[in-house]
Amino acid sequence: MKFTLSWLKEHLETSASLDEVLRALNDIGLEVEGVENPAEKLAGFKVARVLTAAPHPQADKLQVLSVDAGDGPLQVVCGAPNARAGLVGVFGLPGATVPANGMVLRVAAIRGVESNGMMCSTRELELGEDHDGIIELPADAPVGVAFADYAHLDDPVIDVSITPNRQDCMGVRGIARDLAAKGLGTLKPLNAVVAGLPKVAPQGQGPSVRIEDAEGCPAFYAQSVHGVTNGPSPDWLQRRLKAVGQKPISTLVDITNFIMIGLGRPLHVYDMASLKGGLVARKAKDGEQVLALNGKTYTLDGSMTVIADDETVHDIGGIMGGEHSGAQDGTTDVLIECAYFTPETIARTGQKLALTSDARQRFERGVDPAFLDEGLEIATRLVLALCGGTASEVTRAGQPPVAPRAVRFDPALTLALAGVEVSSERQAAILTSLGFGVDALPGDVAVPSWRRDVDGAEDLVEEVVRIEGLDKVPSTPLPRIPGVARPTATDAQKTERRVRRAAAARGLNEAVNWSFISETEAGHFGGGDWTLANPISEDMKVMRPTLLAGLLSAARRNMDRGASSVRLFEIGRRYFRANDGSSDERLTLGFVLAGEKRPRGWQGGKAQPFDTYDGKAEMLALLGAAGAPVARLQMMGEAGSAYHPGQSGTLRLGPKAILASYGVLHPSLARAFDLDGVVVAGELFLDAVPASRKSSFMRPPYAPPVLQPVSRDFAFLVPHELEADALVRAVRGADKATITDARLFDVFAGQGVPEGQKSLAVEVSLQPGEKSFTEAELKGIADRIVAAAGKLGATLRG
Repeated sequence: MKFTLSWLKEHLETSASLDEVLRALNDIGLEVEGVENPAEKLAGFKVARVLTAAPHPQADKLQVLSVDAGDGPLQVVCGAPNARAGLVGVFGLPGATVPANGMVLRVAAIRGVESNGMMCSTRELELGEDHDGIIELPADAPVGVAFADYAHLDDPVIDVSITPNRQDCMGVRGIARDLAAKGLGTLKPLNAVVAGLPKVAPQGQGPSVRIEDAEGCPAFYAQSVHGVTNGPSPDWLQRRLKAVGQKPISTLVDITNFIMIGLGRPLHVYDMASLKGGLVARKAKDGEQVLALNGKTYTLDGSMTVIADDETVHDIGGIMGGEHSGAQDGTTDVLIECAYFTPETIARTGQKLALTSDARQRFERGVDPAFLDEGLEIATRLVLALCGGTASEVTRAGQPPVAPRAVRFDPALTLALAGVEVSSERQAAILTSLGFGVDALPGDVAVPSWRRDVDGAEDLVEEVVRIEGLDKVPSTPLPRIPGVARPTATDAQKTERRVRRAAAARGLNEAVNWSFISETEAGHFGGGDWTLANPISEDMKVMRPTLLAGLLSAARRNMDRGASSVRLFEIGRRYFRANDGSSDERLTLGFVLAGEKRPRGWQGGKAQPFDTYDGKAEMLALLGAAGAPVARLQMMGEAGSAYHPGQSGTLRLGPKAILASYGVLHPSLARAFDLDGVVVAGELFLDAVPASRKSSFMRPPYAPPVLQPVSRDFAFLVPHELEADALVRAVRGADKATITDARLFDVFAGQGVPEGQKSLAVEVSLQPGEKSFTEAELKGIADRIVAAAGKLGATLRG
């Protein structure tokens, strides 16, 4: 939202400086994104008169001018066709910087003739697109005066970020109201702001308008003005619109933009000569089309609200008007539309059509439903003042949603919820200055029609604290636990921090993706449980059921830009439907490995791709960082249809406790994301990792065993289909008191091994306690190991 300082001061009676205004805006939650003063980039440019003009001796298209900028004649070489003696224009002195290209003007010889500056065009000063000649000012323009002062351009432009809940600040007046409540001045009455405009003396019946779609357009007010003269708007209006990034079009159109930005009230003006019958707010018919003011044709459907006459659609209601019924230079009779459109309808239509506009931004946030009559009157008064004509009566169709709202408020809540002590009198004064109706506190507070976002006492606390000062909210430390250092993070946050650092230390780059994905992307992973009713776009319609969709898209973007090896990870939440039908979200780490694991080289030969074992190695390392009992993990089954058959797995603490899945992506899924070659991915479900039974500060210090461990090797003949992990787990559990580890170190099938079997060799580590093992004890442990393996069909290999 952009506005100029002078525009603000039309609504706010204040002597505050620019810095004070900027500081106050940030204090009340209207974050200042930028400030620009057009006069600063026009420093060094003055009003000047051309005294003489003569042909350049060495160039047919150049002239040698004598220019007076207030300090005596200067010689200037100029190529503009309209340069002539007596012309008054804008002169750039040596040392000035041309805004359009950043060129610093210097004294220089042009085709052998010295030139001491430059006469400027509109485009060179970024004041328009005209570049056919130099600027021509009125003959009585004061020579030697800074051009920025003469053109009234010394007016800072402030750009503030308006959060979606502050629809009341989508107009300059709403911002002025907030600053007045902050104590920066006094909000001028709106009647005083528009006092200089002519009064409306209605003559004749109002235009014919009606409503058939009360859901999308509850209220439709209109007034016609006959006998207007349309054309370029006055300089003051053009300057104001240009300053905030609006292109002046014509007086009638510029009036609607002026009211939209100044008062937050979008309007539309129709050329009545183009209308066939009265206007109606109705649902569009499937397949209807409209050529909008942006020059594009849009195909509509039955969910969209439109403004139409007896023959065709003229307006995508509340978003953009049609090209053929807009005000033109020859327009003489106009219909001014001032309607209320429901925010939900506007948002849905805008998203379906991928069409945004200043009007849509305001209507989908919610404009003031009680500002129809007054907004229409101000627009009509401006039309009469700038275009002339005679106004009709006002036609009112429907009723805007202006039912009174009140919130029960106890001022003690401000201290209880925000920790800020503010007297009841001060709280009442703040709320009153913001437009709320306050009789006595505690009591009912009437909510103004322009504050759609306020529906509870907590919102009123926020308003009080925002104006009183967020810096007054005390910093309260977390509670202390006796004998323990002050905690700075929860156990879950500490786990997340460890895993993030571990992933980065292993060479993975962190990605931060949207939590929303497209329906197509979600479909590759079985679909999403939660579809947004009001998505940002069609590509962000589903809450992600997996982190892999975003990571694969990020991998593709990196590889499209020449990355030969991509190693990405992300920690975030995946969203799904819980067993009871409610929404649920779980903290997850996802990673993707794509491209080259090792580049080609004189030692390694060809570049090597990633494989499923790389995915398993990453996952085991990250599980260890998360605090999972890695020694007890079981590798079971495949990870699902998203992975290549036979090249994936899950890591579990039992049949149902899945901690992670990993593997090589199915080739069809990789192709769906435009990824070539082998792609390895995985997800670690951090919510499933069991919490440590003891906090780190309660663990006893590590004491190494007194006696050395003993290692024994066992080779078993097992059925070919038996998973090695099952055998290792059986061996490890044969004697939990003494077996500290079991590790597969050899797999063999071939000569000497019966058909249908394979040989698995396991190294077993045994840890003695208070005394060394005897031979009998070692034999007993070995027997228990062989017996445990035998339950799986394994026999000790001779």
